[in-house]
Amino acid sequence: MPEKRRTQSGTSANPSPDYYVANIAASGLSIYDPIVIGDPQLWIPAPELEKLLNRELQGMSVKDLPNKTRSKAVKGAVAKALRYPVPDRFKRTRPQFPGQIFDTHSQKANNVQVYNQELAPTRRYVIFKVSSDGLLERIKVVTGDILAELDTTGKLTKKYQARLICGAEKAELISSEDTDVVRELVTPTDTIELRDLNPTNNPTLGLVLPIAALFERLKGMVGVSFPDRGYDQERLRGADLQERLGHQLGYASYADNGQFPDVRQQLIEVKLQTSPTIDLGIVRPDSTDPVDMPKMGDHQVRHCDVRYALFYAVTDGVNVTLTHFFLTTGEDFFGRFPQCKGNVLNAKLQIHLPKTFFD
Repeated sequence: MPEKRRTQSGTSANPSPDYYVANIAASGLSIYDPIVIGDPQLWIPAPELEKLLNRELQGMSVKDLPNKTRSKAVKGAVAKALRYPVPDRFKRTRPQFPGQIFDTHSQKANNVQVYNQELAPTRRYVIFKVSSDGLLERIKVVTGDILAELDTTGKLTKKYQARLICGAEKAELISSEDTDVVRELVTPTDTIELRDLNPTNNPTLGLVLPIAALFERLKGMVGVSFPDRGYDQERLRGADLQERLGHQLGYASYADNGQFPDVRQQLIEVKLQTSPTIDLGIVRPDSTDPVDMPKMGDHQVRHCDVRYALFYAVTDGVNVTLTHFFLTTGEDFFGRFPQCKGNVLNAKLQIHLPKTFFD
Protein backbone atom coordinates (compact mmCIF):
# COMPACT_ATOMS: atom_id res chain seq x y z
CA MET A 1 0.00 0.00 0.00
CA PRO A 2 1.43 3.45 -0.89
CA GLU A 3 2.55 5.72 1.92
CA LYS A 4 -0.18 8.09 2.98
CA ARG A 5 0.70 11.77 3.09
CA ARG A 6 -0.91 15.19 2.89
CA THR A 7 -0.10 18.21 0.79
CA GLN A 8 0.18 21.72 2.14
CA SER A 9 -2.98 23.59 3.02
CA GLY A 10 -4.56 25.85 0.42
CA THR A 11 -5.05 29.54 1.00
CA SER A 12 -8.52 30.03 -0.48
CA ALA A 13 -11.81 29.42 1.32
CA ASN A 14 -13.19 28.14 -2.00
CA PRO A 15 -10.46 26.11 -3.73
CA SER A 16 -11.25 24.43 -7.02
CA PRO A 17 -12.25 20.74 -7.21
CA ASP A 18 -8.86 20.02 -8.79
CA TYR A 19 -7.14 21.13 -5.59
CA TYR A 20 -8.89 18.44 -3.58
CA VAL A 21 -8.48 15.59 -6.07
CA ALA A 22 -4.77 16.33 -6.44
CA ASN A 23 -4.42 15.98 -2.67
CA ILE A 24 -6.46 12.75 -2.68
CA ALA A 25 -4.29 11.27 -5.43
CA ALA A 26 -1.14 12.13 -3.47
CA SER A 27 -2.51 10.81 -0.17
CA GLY A 28 -2.73 7.11 -1.09
CA LEU A 29 -6.12 6.89 0.62
CA SER A 30 -8.90 4.54 -0.50
CA ILE A 31 -12.58 5.43 -0.64
CA TYR A 32 -12.97 3.59 2.69
CA ASP A 33 -10.33 5.53 4.66
CA PRO A 34 -11.98 8.11 6.96
CA ILE A 35 -11.57 11.84 6.43
CA VAL A 36 -12.65 14.45 8.96
CA ILE A 37 -15.50 16.63 7.67
CA GLY A 38 -14.03 19.99 6.76
CA ASP A 39 -10.45 18.74 6.30
CA PRO A 40 -9.06 21.65 4.21
CA GLN A 41 -7.00 19.38 1.95
CA LEU A 42 -9.01 16.19 1.51
CA TRP A 43 -12.70 16.77 2.27
CA ILE A 44 -14.55 17.86 -0.90
CA PRO A 45 -17.49 20.14 0.05
CA ALA A 46 -20.77 19.38 -1.72
CA PRO A 47 -20.69 22.34 -4.18
CA GLU A 48 -17.17 21.44 -5.37
CA LEU A 49 -18.04 17.73 -5.48
CA GLU A 50 -21.03 18.54 -7.68
CA LYS A 51 -18.95 20.66 -10.06
CA LEU A 52 -16.32 17.93 -10.37
CA LEU A 53 -18.74 15.10 -11.06
CA ASN A 54 -20.69 17.10 -13.63
CA ARG A 55 -17.47 17.95 -15.43
CA GLU A 56 -16.12 14.40 -15.40
CA LEU A 57 -19.22 12.21 -15.74
CA GLN A 58 -21.77 14.11 -17.84
CA GLY A 59 -22.40 12.15 -21.04
CA MET A 60 -21.27 8.78 -19.67
CA SER A 61 -23.42 6.00 -21.13
CA VAL A 62 -25.19 3.51 -18.85
CA LYS A 63 -27.59 2.44 -21.57
CA ASP A 64 -29.08 -1.07 -21.24
CA LEU A 65 -27.10 -1.81 -18.05
CA PRO A 66 -29.00 -3.79 -15.36
CA ASN A 67 -29.46 -1.92 -12.09
CA LYS A 68 -26.57 -3.59 -10.22
CA THR A 69 -24.20 -3.29 -13.16
CA ARG A 70 -25.15 0.36 -13.64
CA SER A 71 -24.57 1.04 -9.95
CA LYS A 72 -21.09 -0.52 -10.06
CA ALA A 73 -20.17 1.34 -13.26
CA VAL A 74 -21.24 4.67 -11.79
CA LYS A 75 -19.40 4.07 -8.50
CA GLY A 76 -16.25 3.15 -10.42
CA ALA A 77 -16.49 6.31 -12.51
CA VAL A 78 -17.00 8.40 -9.37
CA ALA A 79 -13.95 6.89 -7.65
CA LYS A 80 -11.85 7.55 -10.76
CA ALA A 81 -13.07 11.16 -11.00
CA LEU A 82 -12.06 11.75 -7.39
CA ARG A 83 -8.63 10.17 -8.10
CA TYR A 84 -9.17 7.29 -5.70
CA PRO A 85 -8.03 3.78 -6.67
CA VAL A 86 -11.06 1.97 -8.15
CA PRO A 87 -11.77 -1.15 -6.04
CA ASP A 88 -12.02 -4.50 -7.83
CA ARG A 89 -15.12 -5.12 -5.73
CA PHE A 90 -17.09 -2.51 -3.83
CA LYS A 91 -17.77 -3.41 -0.21
CA ARG A 92 -21.30 -3.32 1.20
CA THR A 93 -20.88 -0.21 3.34
CA ARG A 94 -23.17 2.57 4.49
CA PRO A 95 -22.45 5.05 3.09
CA GLN A 96 -21.02 3.59 -0.11
CA PHE A 97 -18.09 6.04 -0.04
CA PRO A 98 -17.24 6.19 3.68
CA GLY A 99 -14.24 8.51 3.30
CA GLN A 100 -16.23 11.31 1.67
CA ILE A 101 -19.48 10.19 3.34
CA PHE A 102 -21.80 9.87 0.37
CA ASP A 103 -24.09 7.45 -1.47
CA THR A 104 -24.80 7.39 -5.20
CA HIS A 105 -28.28 7.09 -6.73
CA SER A 106 -28.77 6.64 -10.47
CA GLN A 107 -32.37 5.49 -10.89
CA LYS A 108 -33.99 6.29 -14.22
CA ALA A 109 -37.21 7.33 -12.47
CA ASN A 110 -37.36 10.86 -11.10
CA ASN A 111 -37.08 9.80 -7.47
CA VAL A 112 -34.61 8.65 -4.84
CA GLN A 113 -35.15 5.39 -2.96
CA VAL A 114 -33.53 4.89 0.43
CA TYR A 115 -33.94 1.35 1.74
CA ASN A 116 -34.10 0.26 5.40
CA GLN A 117 -32.34 3.31 6.81
CA GLU A 118 -33.08 6.87 7.73
CA LEU A 119 -31.72 9.84 5.88
CA ALA A 120 -28.50 10.88 7.61
CA PRO A 121 -28.13 14.68 8.06
CA THR A 122 -24.39 14.83 7.35
CA ARG A 123 -24.35 12.20 4.60
CA ARG A 124 -24.19 13.46 1.03
CA TYR A 125 -26.46 11.97 -1.63
CA VAL A 126 -25.03 12.06 -5.16
CA ILE A 127 -28.03 11.85 -7.48
CA PHE A 128 -27.65 11.19 -11.21
CA LYS A 129 -30.24 12.18 -13.80
CA VAL A 130 -30.24 9.49 -16.50
CA SER A 131 -31.53 10.64 -19.89
CA SER A 132 -33.97 8.69 -22.03
CA ASP A 133 -31.07 7.46 -24.17
CA GLY A 134 -29.13 6.17 -21.17
CA LEU A 135 -26.63 8.98 -20.61
CA LEU A 136 -25.68 10.60 -17.29
CA GLU A 137 -27.24 13.97 -18.00
CA ARG A 138 -26.85 15.91 -14.74
CA ILE A 139 -25.49 15.28 -11.24
CA LYS A 140 -26.75 16.92 -8.06
CA VAL A 141 -25.12 16.61 -4.61
CA VAL A 142 -27.18 17.35 -1.50
CA THR A 143 -26.85 16.55 2.18
CA GLY A 144 -29.50 14.46 3.92
CA ASP A 145 -31.10 17.45 5.59
CA ILE A 146 -31.71 19.11 2.21
CA LEU A 147 -33.04 15.89 0.67
CA ALA A 148 -35.41 15.47 3.62
CA GLU A 149 -37.15 18.73 2.72
CA LEU A 150 -38.39 17.07 -0.49
CA ASP A 151 -40.25 14.32 1.37
CA THR A 152 -43.99 14.83 0.94
CA THR A 153 -45.05 11.46 2.37
CA GLY A 154 -44.61 12.36 6.03
CA LYS A 155 -42.78 9.07 6.62
CA LEU A 156 -39.43 10.45 7.72
CA THR A 157 -38.15 9.39 11.13
CA LYS A 158 -37.10 12.22 13.47
CA LYS A 159 -38.49 15.08 11.46
CA TYR A 160 -38.16 17.96 13.89
CA GLN A 161 -40.59 20.83 14.28
CA ALA A 162 -40.91 23.84 16.57
CA ARG A 163 -43.52 26.48 17.38
CA LEU A 164 -43.12 30.14 16.45
CA ILE A 165 -44.83 32.34 19.02
CA CYS A 166 -44.73 36.03 18.16
CA GLY A 167 -44.11 38.50 20.97
CA ALA A 168 -44.60 42.22 21.34
CA GLU A 169 -41.43 43.09 19.43
CA LYS A 170 -41.60 43.15 15.62
CA ALA A 171 -37.86 42.46 15.36
CA GLU A 172 -36.18 40.31 18.00
CA LEU A 173 -32.47 39.53 18.40
CA ILE A 174 -32.64 36.32 20.41
CA SER A 175 -28.88 35.71 20.63
CA SER A 176 -26.97 38.83 21.58
CA GLU A 177 -23.70 37.09 20.71
CA ASP A 178 -22.58 34.36 18.37
CA THR A 179 -21.45 30.95 19.60
CA ASP A 180 -17.90 30.54 20.88
CA VAL A 181 -16.82 29.04 17.54
CA VAL A 182 -18.21 31.86 15.39
CA ARG A 183 -16.89 34.59 17.70
CA GLU A 184 -13.41 33.37 16.73
CA LEU A 185 -14.26 33.83 13.04
CA VAL A 186 -16.22 37.09 12.75
CA THR A 187 -14.73 40.47 11.98
CA PRO A 188 -14.86 43.02 14.84
CA THR A 189 -16.39 45.64 12.50
CA ASP A 190 -19.89 45.88 11.09
CA THR A 191 -18.85 47.85 7.99
CA ILE A 192 -17.95 44.95 5.67
CA GLU A 193 -19.05 45.47 2.06
CA LEU A 194 -20.66 42.31 0.66
CA ARG A 195 -21.39 43.68 -2.83
CA ASP A 196 -18.61 41.79 -4.60
CA LEU A 197 -19.04 38.54 -2.64
CA ASN A 198 -21.05 35.45 -3.60
CA PRO A 199 -23.61 34.51 -0.92
CA THR A 200 -23.25 30.78 -1.77
CA ASN A 201 -19.47 30.71 -1.26
CA ASN A 202 -17.92 29.32 1.90
CA PRO A 203 -17.35 31.86 4.69
CA THR A 204 -13.93 33.51 4.85
CA LEU A 205 -12.07 34.68 7.93
CA GLY A 206 -12.45 38.43 8.29
CA LEU A 207 -15.54 38.63 6.06
CA VAL A 208 -18.17 37.22 8.45
CA LEU A 209 -20.35 39.78 10.20
CA PRO A 210 -21.28 39.32 13.89
CA ILE A 211 -24.88 38.37 14.60
CA ALA A 212 -25.72 41.81 16.06
CA ALA A 213 -24.56 43.50 12.83
CA LEU A 214 -26.66 41.11 10.76
CA PHE A 215 -29.67 41.98 12.89
CA GLU A 216 -29.18 45.71 12.26
CA ARG A 217 -29.06 45.10 8.51
CA LEU A 218 -32.07 42.79 8.38
CA LYS A 219 -34.56 44.27 10.86
CA GLY A 220 -35.65 46.80 8.24
CA MET A 221 -37.28 43.97 6.26
CA VAL A 222 -40.28 43.99 8.60
CA GLY A 223 -43.13 45.47 6.57
CA VAL A 224 -41.69 44.40 3.20
CA SER A 225 -44.20 42.83 0.78
CA PHE A 226 -43.79 40.72 -2.34
CA PRO A 227 -46.19 38.85 -4.66
CA ASP A 228 -47.71 35.64 -3.32
CA ARG A 229 -46.87 32.73 -5.62
CA GLY A 230 -49.63 30.58 -4.10
CA TYR A 231 -50.10 28.39 -1.02
CA ASP A 232 -48.45 25.41 -2.76
CA GLN A 233 -45.38 27.37 -3.90
CA GLU A 234 -43.44 27.62 -0.66
CA ARG A 235 -40.08 27.19 -2.40
CA LEU A 236 -40.77 30.12 -4.72
CA ARG A 237 -41.93 32.24 -1.79
CA GLY A 238 -38.70 31.34 0.00
CA ALA A 239 -36.63 32.27 -3.04
CA ASP A 240 -38.37 35.66 -3.24
CA LEU A 241 -37.56 36.28 0.42
CA GLN A 242 -33.93 35.20 0.04
CA GLU A 243 -33.43 37.51 -2.93
CA ARG A 244 -34.67 40.48 -0.92
CA LEU A 245 -32.65 39.43 2.12
CA GLY A 246 -29.48 39.26 0.01
CA HIS A 247 -29.98 42.81 -1.25
CA GLN A 248 -30.76 43.98 2.30
CA LEU A 249 -27.44 42.52 3.47
CA GLY A 250 -25.62 44.30 0.67
CA TYR A 251 -25.02 41.60 -1.96
CA ALA A 252 -25.14 42.80 -5.56
CA SER A 253 -26.95 39.73 -6.84
CA TYR A 254 -29.05 36.82 -5.59
CA ALA A 255 -27.73 33.26 -5.63
CA ASP A 256 -28.93 29.96 -4.19
CA ASN A 257 -27.35 26.56 -4.78
CA GLY A 258 -29.70 24.56 -2.56
CA GLN A 259 -27.09 23.93 0.12
CA PHE A 260 -27.24 24.54 3.87
CA PRO A 261 -27.15 27.22 5.11
CA ASP A 262 -28.97 29.39 2.57
CA VAL A 263 -26.59 32.37 2.80
CA ARG A 264 -23.50 30.24 3.26
CA GLN A 265 -21.03 33.12 3.13
CA GLN A 266 -22.60 34.63 6.29
CA LEU A 267 -23.73 31.35 7.91
CA ILE A 268 -27.44 32.29 7.71
CA GLU A 269 -30.32 29.83 7.32
CA VAL A 270 -33.53 31.59 6.24
CA LYS A 271 -37.08 30.50 7.12
CA LEU A 272 -40.35 32.05 6.00
CA GLN A 273 -43.36 31.27 8.20
CA THR A 274 -47.00 31.87 7.35
CA SER A 275 -48.04 29.43 10.09
CA PRO A 276 -46.69 28.88 13.61
CA THR A 277 -45.21 25.42 12.84
CA ILE A 278 -41.51 25.60 11.90
CA ASP A 279 -40.39 22.58 9.86
CA LEU A 280 -36.77 21.76 10.70
CA GLY A 281 -36.23 18.54 8.76
CA ILE A 282 -33.96 15.89 10.22
CA VAL A 283 -31.40 18.15 11.92
CA ARG A 284 -31.94 19.94 15.22
CA PRO A 285 -30.69 23.54 15.05
CA ASP A 286 -28.74 22.94 18.28
CA SER A 287 -26.95 19.91 16.83
CA THR A 288 -23.18 19.82 17.25
CA ASP A 289 -22.78 17.84 14.01
CA PRO A 290 -20.38 19.55 11.58
CA VAL A 291 -21.64 21.48 8.56
CA ASP A 292 -20.37 20.32 5.16
CA MET A 293 -17.85 23.10 4.54
CA PRO A 294 -14.08 23.51 4.97
CA LYS A 295 -12.65 24.43 8.34
CA MET A 296 -12.02 28.10 8.98
CA GLY A 297 -8.59 28.17 10.53
CA ASP A 298 -8.73 25.51 13.23
CA HIS A 299 -12.51 25.73 13.61
CA GLN A 300 -15.21 23.53 12.09
CA VAL A 301 -18.61 25.18 11.84
CA ARG A 302 -21.44 23.11 13.38
CA HIS A 303 -25.20 23.33 12.89
CA CYS A 304 -25.56 25.03 16.27
CA ASP A 305 -23.20 27.81 15.09
CA VAL A 306 -25.43 28.77 12.15
CA ARG A 307 -27.52 31.94 12.45
CA TYR A 308 -31.26 31.33 11.84
CA ALA A 309 -33.23 34.23 10.35
CA LEU A 310 -36.96 33.60 10.76
CA PHE A 311 -39.62 35.82 9.19
CA TYR A 312 -43.28 35.56 10.11
CA ALA A 313 -45.61 36.76 7.38
CA VAL A 314 -49.27 37.16 6.50
CA THR A 315 -50.80 36.85 3.05
CA ASP A 316 -54.01 38.11 1.49
CA GLY A 317 -53.59 35.78 -1.48
CA VAL A 318 -52.05 38.55 -3.57
CA ASN A 319 -49.09 39.72 -1.51
CA VAL A 320 -46.98 38.27 1.30
CA THR A 321 -46.10 40.82 3.99
CA LEU A 322 -43.36 40.28 6.58
CA THR A 323 -44.67 41.16 10.05
CA HIS A 324 -42.00 39.82 12.43
CA PHE A 325 -38.29 39.02 12.27
CA PHE A 326 -36.24 36.82 14.61
CA LEU A 327 -32.49 36.15 14.57
CA THR A 328 -30.89 33.43 16.69
CA THR A 329 -28.03 31.00 16.76
CA GLY A 330 -28.88 27.33 16.39
CA GLU A 331 -27.55 26.89 19.91
CA ASP A 332 -30.26 29.18 21.34
CA PHE A 333 -33.04 28.16 18.94
CA PHE A 334 -35.15 25.95 21.21
CA GLY A 335 -34.81 28.40 24.09
CA ARG A 336 -37.14 30.72 22.15
CA PHE A 337 -39.08 28.34 19.90
CA PRO A 338 -40.38 25.27 21.78
CA GLN A 339 -39.84 21.94 20.05
CA CYS A 340 -42.82 19.87 18.95
CA LYS A 341 -42.80 16.18 19.82
CA GLY A 342 -43.45 13.13 17.67
CA ASN A 343 -41.61 10.70 15.37
CA VAL A 344 -42.78 8.45 12.52
CA LEU A 345 -41.13 5.16 11.55
CA ASN A 346 -40.42 3.99 8.01
CA ALA A 347 -38.50 1.10 6.40
CA LYS A 348 -38.34 2.30 2.81
CA LEU A 349 -38.38 5.92 1.79
CA GLN A 350 -39.09 7.05 -1.76
CA ILE A 351 -38.64 10.76 -2.37
CA HIS A 352 -40.03 12.27 -5.56
CA LEU A 353 -37.71 14.89 -7.06
CA PRO A 354 -39.34 18.10 -8.29
CA LYS A 355 -38.90 19.04 -11.94
CA THR A 356 -36.55 21.87 -10.98
CA PHE A 357 -34.27 19.67 -8.82
CA PHE A 358 -31.45 19.42 -11.39
CA ASP A 359 -31.68 23.04 -12.59
